[in-house]
Amino acid sequence: MSKTYDVIVIGSGIAATTVAMRVSAAGRSVAVTDFRPYGGTCALRGCDPKKMLIGGTSAADHARRMHGKGIAGEVRIDWRELLEFKRGVTDPVPEEKEKSFSESGIATFHGRARFVGPNAVEIDGDTLEASHIVLATGAEPMKLGIPGEEYLIDNEGFLEMENLPRRIVLVGGGYIAAEFSHIAARAGAEVTILQHGERMLKGFDPDLVGWLMEKYKEIGVTLHTGTEVKRIGKTGDGFRVTAAGDGGSRTLEADLVVHAAGRKPDFEPLDLKTGGVELRDGKLALNEYLQSTSNPAVYAAGDTAQMGPPLTPVTSHDGNVVAANLLEGNHSTPNYTGVPSVAFTLPPLARVGLNESEAHEQGLKFRTRCDRTPGWFSTRQQAESVSGYKVLVEEESGQILGAHLLGPHADEVINAFTLAVRHGLTADQLKDTIFAYPTGASDIPSML
Repeated sequence: MSKTYDVIVIGSGIAATTVAMRVSAAGRSVAVTDFRPYGGTCALRGCDPKKMLIGGTSAADHARRMHGKGIAGEVRIDWRELLEFKRGVTDPVPEEKEKSFSESGIATFHGRARFVGPNAVEIDGDTLEASHIVLATGAEPMKLGIPGEEYLIDNEGFLEMENLPRRIVLVGGGYIAAEFSHIAARAGAEVTILQHGERMLKGFDPDLVGWLMEKYKEIGVTLHTGTEVKRIGKTGDGFRVTAAGDGGSRTLEADLVVHAAGRKPDFEPLDLKTGGVELRDGKLALNEYLQSTSNPAVYAAGDTAQMGPPLTPVTSHDGNVVAANLLEGNHSTPNYTGVPSVAFTLPPLARVGLNESEAHEQGLKFRTRCDRTPGWFSTRQQAESVSGYKVLVEEESGQILGAHLLGPHADEVINAFTLAVRHGLTADQLKDTIFAYPTGASDIPSML
């Protein structure tokens, strides 16, 4: 059976929802399809469920830091109860999302979509045709190409664990490894990270990452950098991980091994060739309007487009760009200036704008303010021991080029710096701002 729409959106996450809702509200006919439960990675398998688990572990961590400071008694994390707390928020999402689509007049389909022509896809026997097709399928864990790879669980598996294993090995050193290790260690697991690169969180300032590493030692996380996993083997109820690095080879026993080594879009099921959609260096070949350069009927947004940082706010931004171009013709282009990024470790690590090496590469003249701040009130009030900042200010204009924060409230305070970076505010303008006190943001003038 064949059906025709103005726009077909493949995916049901933030980018897909933004496009579908805006285009439908403008009176166009829209169909959405996803082979997974509706909601996308952020709501079901990433940001939101992760933050729910962090809510519990951070509460326990704060209580432990306050021992001897007015808080007494043993604090422990009940993993199953924490998981149920998380599910209370995430489990209703697919039904609520589909209901929202239906109430907006959007046709919903379930199943993998594959191109059967430049303007048509097939979904479980149904052929859908449209003037435009939007690819917003997100990203999947990258293939590592090692023996025993099938024994790895991904972020989705970790967030659905009924029980917390005693020994956990995380393969990788980005957001997933950084955040999941803090969750698992504070919940009582023995955690080891095997990172191929020379340090973790390579997208963040190296000095602040170094300070954060003190926290990893404090909570008992073992980190091996410059280490490549060679093999994963099954051993009864557990696993044996073989790795090699500068210090030679090592073997670790684990009850769980987690894939935390990066994600990228999975284009193979889409049959892009049949749709006339070309790839360039493994990425969709797109123009500045997020439109396919080989098939003008096709647009992409979010992680699928791979044009901006792989972050949830970017997917929403891309969705608005694509929707505007579908409705009014190509005129809107994405602006990725000043996109903040946060690693929700405990304490959190955040950045926006340029780091020092990027500023030097651009030939900019700037001054840097950098310090550790364990003595600041905002840190002491949280009974935290690790905090600090680094801020880059352009010499001639006084504009904020970049900000890098570590410590309590960093995930919120970074938004004030984001406003400055994105809209060209100066250090003097921020210093002249009266912030509520005592709050994390009231530290900003002292950083400038």
